[in-house]
This record gives sequence, C-alpha cells and structure tokens, in this order.
Amino acid sequence: MPRRALVQHRPWLALSLIAAIALPVLENTAMGGLWLMAIKTSAVGFLAVYAAQRTKGLRAGLFVLALGLSALGDLAIELSLTAGGAAFFASHLAAILFYRRYLRPEPTIARKWGALALFIAVPLICFALSGQWTIALYGLALGGMAMAAWLSLFPQWRVGLGALLFVLSDWLLFSRMGPVDLAPLPDLLVWPTYYVGQLLIATGVVQTLRRFRR
Repeated sequence: MPRRALVQHRPWLALSLIAAIALPVLENTAMGGLWLMAIKTSAVGFLAVYAAQRTKGLRAGLFVLALGLSALGDLAIELSLTAGGAAFFASHLAAILFYRRYLRPEPTIARKWGALALFIAVPLICFALSGQWTIALYGLALGGMAMAAWLSLFPQWRVGLGALLFVLSDWLLFSRMGPVDLAPLPDLLVWPTYYVGQLLIATGVVQTLRRFRR
C-alpha cells in the first residue's frame, strides 16, 4: 500500500479503534449518555467511512451499506431493542447480497457443510438463549450472513472469523433475555467480540477488494 494512501486512510481505522476502546472505559464514568451513544455509533461508523474511501463500485457499496446499517443499529439499540434489531437485520441482508457476489468458485465439501451448519444452528441457539421467536427470526439473517461470509472468497481467518465473532456477540447478548445465565460473560465480551468481528470483516474485505483492482 502506498505511503500516501496510509497517511490518508489509516486515520479512519485509528479513530474507529479509539472509539471502540474508549466506550468500555468511559461508560462507567459521569459522561452523558448522548456522548456515549455517539462514541459507540462512531466505532463501526468510521469503519464504514474507511470502506467507502478504500473501495469503489456498486458491489462494494453494498458492503459499505452493511457497515453503515450496523452503525445505525449500534445507535438505535440504545433506544429500542426492536429498532436496533431491525437495523442489524437489514445490515445482515445487505451483507448477504454482497457476499453472494463474491462466492468461492469451488468450495470444499467441509466448507459447504460447515456453512450449512451455521445457517441452521445460529437461529436455533438464538431461540434457546432468548426464548423468543422474534430473536430466532433475526437469527436466520445472522446465520445467513455468517454462512455467506464462509462461502465467499474472502479470507476465512479474517472475514469468516469476524462473522463468527459477530454471531458470538449476539449470542451473549441474547443470553441476557432467557433462562441461561452466562453472567458475567455478556457484560465483559459482547462489545469486544462484536467490534473485533466488525474490524476483521472490514479490513479483510477492503484489502481483498483492493487486490482485485490491481
């Protein structure tokens, strides 16, 4: 990557990381709720800006849209679980449409079965943890996103792993609603697993798309 490009675009990743680290540090302080909501939203919001500046084309625009909807979900979920869930549901649909445009030409049998297992298991575990059918419906989109990421040609160790961390974060979040008490894990891990997952996905997708353009 040219040095000039690093100077121009690394600040968005740096700002995203600063916001992600600042959120858990500041949430137990006297800082107001609106400021914390802004910090939370900006963490993935800056990843969307990074992706928008480092990619081109309508296909990449779907990925930027997915990140932007996730950032909107981070904001909306602080006001309403339903509104936040709707934004993330839309984000997963956009991500699925994006990944389907970059399917791996000849995925292995193991990859196919693993992706199918994700699609089936994710909504079932969402329901088992939350006890709510609406969460299971959301889990279909979440599982579909993870399945599409694993069947795509983007690197498993970044984009595939990022998708799994996103799933794990939601599972921990949903465990607060149902009969399974996983405390204190949700309080400790929901945000780190979610953000690291999004960071891996964003950087993995962007760097791969830029290699395609060379």
